[in-house]
Amino acid sequence: MPFIRITLSPAHPQAHAAIAADTTRLIAEILGKKAPLTAVLVEDVIGTWTIGGQTPPRAAHLEAVITAGTNSDAEKAAFLHAARIMLHRHCGTLPEATYAIVREVAASDWGYDGKTQASRR
Repeated sequence: MPFIRITLSPAHPQAHAAIAADTTRLIAEILGKKAPLTAVLVEDVIGTWTIGGQTPPRAAHLEAVITAGTNSDAEKAAFLHAARIMLHRHCGTLPEATYAIVREVAASDWGYDGKTQASRR
């Protein structure tokens, strides 16, 4: 049951649905997560985005939250690589300092529908 937040600058609302769909597909294919339980939030930045103190023409950030210990380092690396390619496809050329993160949270510390991931095991 991953949760993925993707932030874009400048606003790119016409690509939101496609980015969310592609991210869900990557999570399912590479990390083996259930697509129907994958939540993706694509949002446009409100405020100022800088890299090295300068405002880039475009920028993106992706953070995926998954249950700790459910994927190997190689799977996470493959997802991060594929996510970067996907963001470039939808957003165009992005700065080198375009970060994608896989954050692992203990199964006891998160869940959905009022139950922890640990209780679902």
